[in-house]
Amino acid sequence: MQNIKVKHPEVLAPAGTPEKLRIAIDYGADAVYIGGDAYGLRSRAGNFSFEEMAAGAQYAHERGAKVYVAANIVAHEQNLAGAGEFYRHVRDAGVDAVIVSDPSLIEAAITEAPGLKVHLSTQASATNYETLNFWKNEGLERVVLAREVGIDEIKEMRQHTDIQIEAFVHGAMCIGYSGRCVLSNHLSLRDANRGGCAQNCRWKYDLFDMPENGQKRELMGHGPDGKLEKFSMSAVDMSMIEHIPDLVEAGVDSLKIEGRMKTIHYVSTVANVYSTAVRSYCNDPEHYQLDPAWVDELWKVAQRELSTGFYYGVPDENFQLFGKRRRMPHYAFVGQVLDYNDETHQVTVQQRNNFGVGDAIEFYGPQFAHHAQTVKDLFDDEDQAIERAPHAMQVVHFTCDQPVKKGDFVRAQEV
Repeated sequence: MQNIKVKHPEVLAPAGTPEKLRIAIDYGADAVYIGGDAYGLRSRAGNFSFEEMAAGAQYAHERGAKVYVAANIVAHEQNLAGAGEFYRHVRDAGVDAVIVSDPSLIEAAITEAPGLKVHLSTQASATNYETLNFWKNEGLERVVLAREVGIDEIKEMRQHTDIQIEAFVHGAMCIGYSGRCVLSNHLSLRDANRGGCAQNCRWKYDLFDMPENGQKRELMGHGPDGKLEKFSMSAVDMSMIEHIPDLVEAGVDSLKIEGRMKTIHYVSTVANVYSTAVRSYCNDPEHYQLDPAWVDELWKVAQRELSTGFYYGVPDENFQLFGKRRRMPHYAFVGQVLDYNDETHQVTVQQRNNFGVGDAIEFYGPQFAHHAQTVKDLFDDEDQAIERAPHAMQVVHFTCDQPVKKGDFVRAQEV
């Protein structure tokens, strides 16, 4: 009996720098999204020049992948000058689409850069199929849904529109509706909707009871460990790795991973996991099973607890970051493989974090290649035996139990 296959949704990974772009694609992403030097919401990310965009687009296209540019600020009058020129440069760099939320910038992209495809940003808070059809009629190719949309709502949208649907499946959540928050504006004088978010929701806040007599009483909450602590307005992160079939069957065309400012360790790991899971399901949905190793892998780069966001109902207090984490990452990114010698079984690694003899490490590479071992010996670039590699970007080599490939990454198990 022939296996049944289903449409393969795009796995869309963040790429805050040219290095992250290459790594995301090498580790399985079908597309990446980047930022330019204007109009994006991550002003502190390693944003791309037009020359870097062109080089990134070429790298992606040679490997069958796509590149999108996020230009999704809420524009004020002073932000509008030069928008048409910006979009023309993006188009001419070979970028596949721009992600935009502001109607004036959408108009500029469509009218002043003909041929450049436009995707609606999640910042525009699209939550119904009437809105999706409106933007389709305006000439947009794709809508990135608001994070507040549930899986059943996506199914209904799919029945009433054929515009491409993109949905976030992994990464940080925002306490503001679809990212529309002004905490940073008021508390840090940094406009979150123009790229300056200070993540004030992650701060710890005092909460007071103010009775009629005017005497305030500080309120403290009991965290999961029973200890008193202050409050935050911070949501836990999202992870939909356990629900890939639901997303595919609902008709989502692109599975989006948050994190343009996160590390190459995060980008490579999350792109690797989701591309592996999606490929596994789409190639044989009838026999698909969630691999617990995929879930464990994501926890190795998790910064906060994980949840399913709004997909299966409105989040309650258990979806807020409060108290001791129920699970913690166990690995630190320590290096990247530069070379492997089949005859001597020596692997050459460029160090990124301190590791040494006796450490438990794990190699991982594209298509979910993994193997774990203990570091038995260690040598510097002059072939001198050393106990540890403490210097950033230091090149070292040591005996490897199994063959590995150039570009593979190395983690060290935290004690």
